[in-house]
Amino acid sequence: MWEMDYDQAAAVWINKDKDSVHMEKADLKAKINEFIKAHNTGALATASGDFVRCTPIEYNYVDEWFYLFSEGGLKFKALKDNKRVAFAIYEPYGGFHQLKSLQTMGTATMVEPFSDEYIKIMELKKIPLEAMKKLPQPMNLIKIVPESFDYLDSDLKKEGFSSRQHME
Repeated sequence: MWEMDYDQAAAVWINKDKDSVHMEKADLKAKINEFIKAHNTGALATASGDFVRCTPIEYNYVDEWFYLFSEGGLKFKALKDNKRVAFAIYEPYGGFHQLKSLQTMGTATMVEPFSDEYIKIMELKKIPLEAMKKLPQPMNLIKIVPESFDYLDSDLKKEGFSSRQHME
């Protein structure tokens, strides 16, 4: 009877990474920032116990942090107990030679409504302060502090690098 070897499958990219050609950290960081700024929507994954949620959501990337305004939703059920999140940004699949995506692992915190940081992001998004104050409750602002990035870009092979790059 067949049994899935989950440990072996989980280690595939870790093992490949040992022999891959890595970019200089500054160059990789520039590529990642360029990719992030070229997009505005990602998928936020949250989990707590047996509960898992993946939410498509608009973001802003400011000072190397992700900011996501949200009215509410089930993602907060998980965030209440577990601040560890994953955030993915990607382009439509066009074949193995056209892969482009970014997976980020990090920690989510909530930004206090109408704090300086909150107002800064509102201004960036051109949300009028008075309009926000008129809502029954202000929008929630999630801040993701990235801890690691896995960047996948098929075009990196043309530059002599492995298509998957990891950065802490």
